[in-house]
Amino acid sequence: MSTENLMHDDAVKKIKELSEKAKFCMFCTDLGKLPNNSRPMGIQETDDEGNLWFISSDTSNKNFEIKEDKRVQLYFMNNSDAEYLSIFGDAFIYKDRHTIEDKWSPMANAWFDGKDDPNVSIIRVQPKETYYWDTKAGKLVSLLNFAAAAISGSKTDNSEGVEGTANI
Repeated sequence: MSTENLMHDDAVKKIKELSEKAKFCMFCTDLGKLPNNSRPMGIQETDDEGNLWFISSDTSNKNFEIKEDKRVQLYFMNNSDAEYLSIFGDAFIYKDRHTIEDKWSPMANAWFDGKDDPNVSIIRVQPKETYYWDTKAGKLVSLLNFAAAAISGSKTDNSEGVEGTANI
């Protein structure tokens, strides 16, 4: 696996590609305490600046924890293509009508009484440190390479993959 550290626009493009393809992450809060708290969250979008947006209940433990400590860790995993993304950043909570209107998804009706529900909040995560792993060739090709190496007794060079930082 080769290393490719990305900067600015290339970093945003990689973060957007991997996060939106995975669609869900483990969203970790209260990072000063071990074990920290985590829960699965569906992403609404990754914007052109690399910010990640989520819909959340303002009465959730996650929101209370973010109000105490804005540092969060997100772990995205796309097993079907063996792509992974780790994001450490700061979270910001929005309750204003404009942001809720802009980020609302009908899928959130499963948790809320529509976008006018008083508990709706929007969370924006601004990445500070990001690391990614991308096989490029996909899971099937990687598995075939590993299987061939295991059968032949040789080691795989895993050259189809790339990993590195993505700094905005």
